[in-house]
Amino acid sequence: MSDESHKSPEKRTSRRARQGLAGVAALLLVGLAVAPVAAAGEQRIEARGTLVSVTPVADRDIRQVKEFLAGQDVASDPVRYGVRAYRLTYRTVDPYGRPTTATGLLTLPKGGAHRLDLVSDTHGTMVHRAYAPSAGEDFGRIPSYLNAGAGRSVAAPDYLGLGEGPGPHPYMDTASSVTASVDMLRAARTAADRLDRPLTGDVYATGFSQGGQVATALGKALAQGADRHFRLRALAPVSGPHDLEGQEMPGLYDGRVNDTSGVFYISYWLVAQNRLHPIYKAPSEVFRVPFASRVEALFDGNHEQEDVVKALAPSVKRLLTPAFYERLRHPAGPLLDAMRSADHTCDWKPGVPVRLYDGDNDTDIPIGNTRACADTLVGQGARVRVVDQGAVDHFGSLAVSAPQVVRFFDTVRG
Repeated sequence: MSDESHKSPEKRTSRRARQGLAGVAALLLVGLAVAPVAAAGEQRIEARGTLVSVTPVADRDIRQVKEFLAGQDVASDPVRYGVRAYRLTYRTVDPYGRPTTATGLLTLPKGGAHRLDLVSDTHGTMVHRAYAPSAGEDFGRIPSYLNAGAGRSVAAPDYLGLGEGPGPHPYMDTASSVTASVDMLRAARTAADRLDRPLTGDVYATGFSQGGQVATALGKALAQGADRHFRLRALAPVSGPHDLEGQEMPGLYDGRVNDTSGVFYISYWLVAQNRLHPIYKAPSEVFRVPFASRVEALFDGNHEQEDVVKALAPSVKRLLTPAFYERLRHPAGPLLDAMRSADHTCDWKPGVPVRLYDGDNDTDIPIGNTRACADTLVGQGARVRVVDQGAVDHFGSLAVSAPQVVRFFDTVRG
């Protein structure tokens, strides 16, 4: 579920340092400024998806786009244009249905058709809000730059509580991830009109890791009429955690999920889900000493992933109390409810082309998640192709798959 863990901390830090300079350069471009849409201090409640502001964050020519992708070990052959990227702030709702705001990245090609198809790209697990697509020029922008460089607009929501959105991130809460994603599409439609690059209404949904699961759920919502302005045209999730109950959680016990990722994911998931489901009253019911006293503070959106990992146990068994370790192995009640609220995003029949991408050496989200989703979709009568990338790990599945997804979308549009 993570796309912060694809490199060692040392490699990731040096890469962020280089890309941070690029991000600073973007902010110094002539004419970059916040463009407010709503009047300051306005009190009236506005509709979901209402655009609050547009902030330019990057302007890259084709050479710079290709250099960025090469630095991430991603093929750049689909890229034909430079790109411009904007942070959108927009109205949405929190997991309880209360009004809030969220941010996301709108990326447009510098060329191509005047009216643009729209790609929805939903990102993987991020613990630090500054990793979100609209906040930093890092690996979270790979699909945005690829797809926009190929001639489409791209809407990449930060989700709730990441980027510049308020509050904690409700990690793996599918319902609010979908509402934030649908509302990002609406905000993108308004912003694209204002930027004189109107949208056609055709949507191509993709996403990686956590975002693969969100993309599938978003596709389901659009197919069921979540917004009459948007038509789902294709679905291409990459390495998504589609089956927590049957694949991901059992993988913590049988070695399919590596210890470092397992500890990180289950800690993040339990802390976030406990705000939505009554899993525990006190952290000490779940986490061993000394982790119980620190675990919730680690997931405040302001800690780097490597710092979170260092502050936790080396394995799930050493992280959790013996009683909860067994409870997680045989979930029931609110714990099982939390798992199932994220599952069942594949139990529908897409009327569009579907490809599911994954890798055999993924020990973050084992390929069984993708196969379970494919089986469920086929059982509903859908036509699905699983693209097995072979011996690649979790991030490797994105690096290999992202350009292939662009080409897949090209064939659908053609």
